[in-house]
Amino acid sequence: MSNSNNIFAEEYIPSTPVRIWRNFHNNRLAMIAFWILLVFIVLAIAGPYLVIHPINQMSSHLLIPPSWDDLGSMEHFLGTDDLGRDVLSRLIYGTQLTFGGALLVILIALFIGVPVGILAGVTRGFKSSVLHHLMDTTLSIPSLLLALLFVSLMGMGLETTLLAVTLAQIPKFIRSTFSAVVEQMQKEYLMAIKLDGASHFHILKYGILPNILETIVSQTTRALSSAILDIAALGFIGIGAQPPLPEWGAMMSASRDLLLVAPWTVTLPGIAMVICILSVNVVGEGLRQALNEGIE
Repeated sequence: MSNSNNIFAEEYIPSTPVRIWRNFHNNRLAMIAFWILLVFIVLAIAGPYLVIHPINQMSSHLLIPPSWDDLGSMEHFLGTDDLGRDVLSRLIYGTQLTFGGALLVILIALFIGVPVGILAGVTRGFKSSVLHHLMDTTLSIPSLLLALLFVSLMGMGLETTLLAVTLAQIPKFIRSTFSAVVEQMQKEYLMAIKLDGASHFHILKYGILPNILETIVSQTTRALSSAILDIAALGFIGIGAQPPLPEWGAMMSASRDLLLVAPWTVTLPGIAMVICILSVNVVGEGLRQALNEGIE
């Protein structure tokens, strides 16, 4: 009688990143927003090379409506403005200035604010307490007002606007990260790990970071939406990006007198901004839920 070996298939347990991606992928609304956001990211990177018409090229085709209008033209799919400039080309180029600028701002604020917040939350003490109260005081001022203050001190222009919005966003990352770390440091399992002699690096890597990722993601998406609005608002009131740069807020400001005559010159940049902000928020919420379920 022959002996047969019983072979049991090992159960596959997906890693945490795989579980997070599966949870996110199962959220259809988040995936739609993700692809839309990916388009904005591509336009922010390669937009200047994808424009059909030069963004500042003036022509005799003034205030041509979008192509779906009876008077529209496929040559200018989204119409032209009062100087004959192609609206679609300017919107595509402006994605780099508004959304791309906001993305750069948030990446800088993230890489500065999160480490400072973690360090302050882990070390505690007098310096940490002073930083905590300083951040509370700073956050009592709306980010747009804070950015407006910085721009008024440093001068107008897109570069100054990006710097001002960055300085206004950094305290938000420090404060949210600090609060999340302090909350985790008070958990019993971390107390047990510390009593067991674990190093600070081990506690940070395995005890704190996985549990504050949700907070960081939520803060990042909120800050990105806020940065887009701040950059556009400063451009709209005339102290941000200056003409002829096709920043979305500046485009709306330059065409606001044409709202009744050529509404597409004002509404299309606004619609682009709304879609961009909505996609950021939906992706952020979907990622937050996926992180929460994946880590658990």
